[in-house]
Amino acid sequence: MNISFLRGGFLFIIKLQIGGRRSVHAPASGVKPERKVPPQKEPADPMWKRYLFPESLQEAVQALGEAHGRALPVAGGTDLLLEIQQGHRPPVDTLLDVTRIPELNRLERQGNALFIGAAIPVGRIAASEPVNRFATALAEACGQIGGPQVRNVATLGGNVAHALPAADGMIALVALGAEAWVASPDGVRQVPLLSLFRGPGVSALDLTHEILVGFSLPVVEQGAGSAFARVMRPQGVALPILNMAVWLRREGNVVAEVRLTAGPSGSTPRR
Repeated sequence: MNISFLRGGFLFIIKLQIGGRRSVHAPASGVKPERKVPPQKEPADPMWKRYLFPESLQEAVQALGEAHGRALPVAGGTDLLLEIQQGHRPPVDTLLDVTRIPELNRLERQGNALFIGAAIPVGRIAASEPVNRFATALAEACGQIGGPQVRNVATLGGNVAHALPAADGMIALVALGAEAWVASPDGVRQVPLLSLFRGPGVSALDLTHEILVGFSLPVVEQGAGSAFARVMRPQGVALPILNMAVWLRREGNVVAEVRLTAGPSGSTPRR
């Protein structure tokens, strides 16, 4: 069987033989085409030199401190890797993948609180039964972040660490009264979530020495509820024009407590 095709003004004929090798005849013009060697390109500089997989908080914090150059933790990387590639962050020597650290992957009830690890993909949070029951606003917010592919890898920790005043997951966490757990060389500490923000895209976390471990949300069994909604720009632009989360608690027919958070309402989130 013969197959013919045109390339560069020449007609090539490929003869296929069953059980044998294929042969390529010279161009029908009888002139052998010159072989063009593509110019050699200089290899692009790598975006990082080392990519590590610590398996404990102690190992991760130690690796950050011992890195020869600038080091950063990474989980989903949907924002961080783009920022490095596009030059919006200083060069990075080492990336620490924190997705194998047990504490960052826990989603569980702990007494009167719900703990959500910083490395858990937002898609898993949106589908979680305890999150939908006790933190409905967070489930609704995480279900609207990006598309299905993004939600499978993007994490709640990254949504908070980037300190954008209109980040959906962060807005829901603020309304729900969440607190953050942060690991550093001095140990693990619990801090108010709003203390992590200094300005648009400016976090109070020093990610070259600290790791965001997760979030604790107070659990109220009866009389409490929450919700999240947002208004998006057309054309699928990532950040919303406005988003809002609300949490309230009733005592009988009286609203005893309300927390509202809207974004972007300023350079940092407010409640």
